[in-house]
Amino acid sequence: MKIVVLIKQVPNTNEVKIDQKTGTLIRDGVESIINPDDKFALEAALRLKDADPATHITVMTMGLPQAEVALREALAMGADQAILITDRAAGGSDTWATSLVLAAAIRKLGHYDLILAGRQAIDGDTAQVGPQVAEKLDIPQVTYVSQLELKGDHVVVHRDLEDGYHLIKVNLPCVLTAINGLGEPRYPRFPGVYAAYQTEIPWWNMQDLGLTNPEETGLKGSPTKVYKSFTPKVERAGEVFPDGSRDSVAQLVSRLRDRHLV
Repeated sequence: MKIVVLIKQVPNTNEVKIDQKTGTLIRDGVESIINPDDKFALEAALRLKDADPATHITVMTMGLPQAEVALREALAMGADQAILITDRAAGGSDTWATSLVLAAAIRKLGHYDLILAGRQAIDGDTAQVGPQVAEKLDIPQVTYVSQLELKGDHVVVHRDLEDGYHLIKVNLPCVLTAINGLGEPRYPRFPGVYAAYQTEIPWWNMQDLGLTNPEETGLKGSPTKVYKSFTPKVERAGEVFPDGSRDSVAQLVSRLRDRHLV
């Protein structure tokens, strides 16, 4: 079986700040990590490989050259191959343009049985890239997958809902987007880390993918327009009751009653 896992390097959102003058993210000095949902997707692929060592896993990302670090982490965890798609022409791509590039890269890669991706990225929260890749490849998709079982030429998955789940049989090849029920991602071991940094990672650009029309990718190929990004201003400080004692609860209830909230 050949599995493709789509990952994204994102800023650690606990540390992200907004430039109040420009409304853009301040990325300088901010730690970058593999998007958490994408790690669940990778862990699902690695568990399938644990069950069948003949399974081959390719991790793929589109981003700046520094995203190679995320790919090497995925290799250290157990992936077999990594591909970085990087090109100034793709800068500023929204989900539509990003999925177009990723679908072209998957076609260039050749045969695949299963494509796994995270449900959504923590820096955008759109949950659109995985489904859009499936649409562009014209293959089935299931989102919010918390469990999966491979059965020959199809997989059986749990698609989580707010009040339960759907049990779905889907034929291969297909796209599945993962959530945390698929398992806690494993830590890389030293031999894996060493091997990851000995592995050559190919860089593909738009020419390599046959995307030569500048109107298809980057800002020109992105129908989504973001007017402004900002963080809400804190107008007043909150009151904290830190010890959790009965006295603290009584104080909290008293404050709420004073404000006619209870």
